[in-house]
Amino acid sequence: MKLVLRTDLAGVGHRGDVIDVADGYGRNYLVPKGLAVPATAGIEAQAAAMRRSRDLRDSQAREAAEEIATKLVTTPITITAHASGEGRLFGSVSNVDVSDAVKAQTGIEIDRKQVMLDEHIKDVGSHTVMVKLHSDVQFPVTVEVVAG
Repeated sequence: MKLVLRTDLAGVGHRGDVIDVADGYGRNYLVPKGLAVPATAGIEAQAAAMRRSRDLRDSQAREAAEEIATKLVTTPITITAHASGEGRLFGSVSNVDVSDAVKAQTGIEIDRKQVMLDEHIKDVGSHTVMVKLHSDVQFPVTVEVVAG
């Protein structure tokens, strides 16, 4: 069954894509929930317009993310936390703390979900944290954790 997606679906496609799915999946899930519409000649023309607008928005978002990345890569972010004499933190520094510190020190707002931490920072010192602002823009940010 050929359908045109009306929204982005992980693992299926993006808004405006013409997809070929199993009849049951399309008829019983995608179409009734309003996530897709059957592909006809007129709908496929609309889908092309949706793809063009999506590509334009995507390129603008990528340019904005690259601009932010150039500013943040060169700027170290300092976070003050309570620590023991050996340099272990009483608690930890999370992705929320990093995003809040970036906003406070640079004025650039980053969502906590864009800060990629494998595990929380638990030591004083310099740490490299990856930030993913766009699917094509991922960059390291230097986070300096100091005892306070």
